[in-house]
Amino acid sequence: MASNRHLGRIVALQTLYEQDFRREVEDSGLNLEEILTRNIERYQDTIDDKEFIIKLVNGIVSREAELDDMIRPVAPEWPIEQIARMDRVILHIGAYELAYDKSVPPKVVINEAVELAKAFGGENSSKFINGVLGTLLRNQEAEAPKPKAKKPTKAKE
Repeated sequence: MASNRHLGRIVALQTLYEQDFRREVEDSGLNLEEILTRNIERYQDTIDDKEFIIKLVNGIVSREAELDDMIRPVAPEWPIEQIARMDRVILHIGAYELAYDKSVPPKVVINEAVELAKAFGGENSSKFINGVLGTLLRNQEAEAPKPKAKKPTKAKE
């Protein structure tokens, strides 16, 4: 199932990349649902969890501005608009899963994003992705409420 999720992330990546490109060139025929359906159908014999892909893509699209706002402070030297499209889409996937999908362990999320960057990004993409998502994770962990320590109870005599 893990490799199936990896393939699901690849399909999500292809879908989001195409959407981002077509949006930039102001393609009036842009229909995310059609792109997603086409990309899922391409791999229908090898993908079991189509809902994972649909939820991932729709979640990222609906929270894109929020994800950008999460990424900006941890990559201040790289304005979000100047990050290579592929890297930006991979960062969106990783940031979304770190923030909103608690069913996947954070280290798995980062590893999956790094693997996508190695396969589809540029020469330094994997290091960049690892650094940004690692910082996001550390920030999340630092902001998470700490469990309150229980007060020691007095032993009964």
